[in-house]
Amino acid sequence: MTRIILPFVFLFVALITVSATAGEGADQFRPVAERMLAWTKADNGLYPLLADFTDHYPRRISGSQNLELGLDWIIAKMKSDGWNVRTQPVMVPNWKRGKESLLMTSPMNRTMEFCGLGGSIGTDGSPLKAPVLVVASFEELKQRAAEVRGKIVVYNVPFTKYSATVQYRYNGAQQAARLGAVASLVRSVGPFGIQTVHTGAMGYNDSVSKIPSGAITMEDALLMKRMQDRGEPIELQLSMEAKWQPDAPSRNIIVEIKGSELPNEVVVMGGHIDSWDLGTGAMDDAGGCFVTWRALTMMRTLGLKPKRTIRVCFWTNEENGLRGAKAYSDQTLTEKHVLGLESDAGVFAPTGFTCSDTGAFRKQAEDVVRLLAPVHATTIETGDGGADTSPLLERGVPTMELSVAGERYFWYHHTEGDTIDKLNEQEMNDCVYAMAVVAWCFANF
Repeated sequence: MTRIILPFVFLFVALITVSATAGEGADQFRPVAERMLAWTKADNGLYPLLADFTDHYPRRISGSQNLELGLDWIIAKMKSDGWNVRTQPVMVPNWKRGKESLLMTSPMNRTMEFCGLGGSIGTDGSPLKAPVLVVASFEELKQRAAEVRGKIVVYNVPFTKYSATVQYRYNGAQQAARLGAVASLVRSVGPFGIQTVHTGAMGYNDSVSKIPSGAITMEDALLMKRMQDRGEPIELQLSMEAKWQPDAPSRNIIVEIKGSELPNEVVVMGGHIDSWDLGTGAMDDAGGCFVTWRALTMMRTLGLKPKRTIRVCFWTNEENGLRGAKAYSDQTLTEKHVLGLESDAGVFAPTGFTCSDTGAFRKQAEDVVRLLAPVHATTIETGDGGADTSPLLERGVPTMELSVAGERYFWYHHTEGDTIDKLNEQEMNDCVYAMAVVAWCFANF
């Protein structure tokens, strides 16, 4: 009798376990996801809100008046919408571009499109005039080391992928200075050019002389390569007023819906509200910020009460310091973060997420994104989750970042072309849906 009953008991327990496991999966949140989808398909408030902000507060580089006035605008708007807003004070780097120009004086006279790289020194009050050496890689630079001294080194490096090509922007001045160069120029980091220059951060090494560094267009880099191949001596005249000023005060902005059961456990999502001093930063990354703000607004409008706290953070100073992200992590050590969720790759059509975890959390994430099939955002790929959530990742918090169909993202990245007309209203709303569903699921598992 016992031998007959026990298998049925084990089978019954197994069925209950399977049923419970299924009930704990993401499918339990499908009714909420369907309500969110309907809301985002009907919403027409996000695009004009982002346009209003970026039209009036472009060029939000850390230390700038535009950044702080923009933060004031957001805080006032959030408060008028009934949010309890708090800020985290942060001291941020304060680099000023000043006036700048680049002229070709040989073998022809022409003005060239140019922008200094963020963090570069200037030319010390007077133009710097020097011959040019064009190279295609750090390896070629080393091979031609005997030719470098006294030259302006031009890195004519085609765009492959951002993580690879950006090394020339960030490290180019250091490597050229080691060999005696007087300045370095990098072909703008992007796959496409229409005489457009892309700025971005560069770095120095205290053991090496600091030299001015800037970006030129793809077309001009190729022009100088052709000239060099023809044996034509190239000479440039560079003027830069760039300089560092003392650190300036800024802020992170935080709004949240408190958890009903586990308020000290947090899902944080957001983007960075600073930008470079070219363009309006609509794509990089005000769009990411406003999408997460809209996701939280939707949850409140729908009357949703999460088990854990769902928080939105607008991080300051991502572009040239990550001090906002570090301050956020340092000031939330007493809270248990269950997920750091970021949008900083543009808010084009969502395709899925990157995920820092490869274990049990990853399996949950793969389960969650099945709910994103209506917006075709069902992929999960291994990735670090984004820059602003990296301090959380160092604490052991799983991180995810929104992936998008961003084929044109690097056309406009860190340029005057980063404006809201590059974004599509429905694609942005689909990003709201994707971010909201992921945040909601992990706040309620």
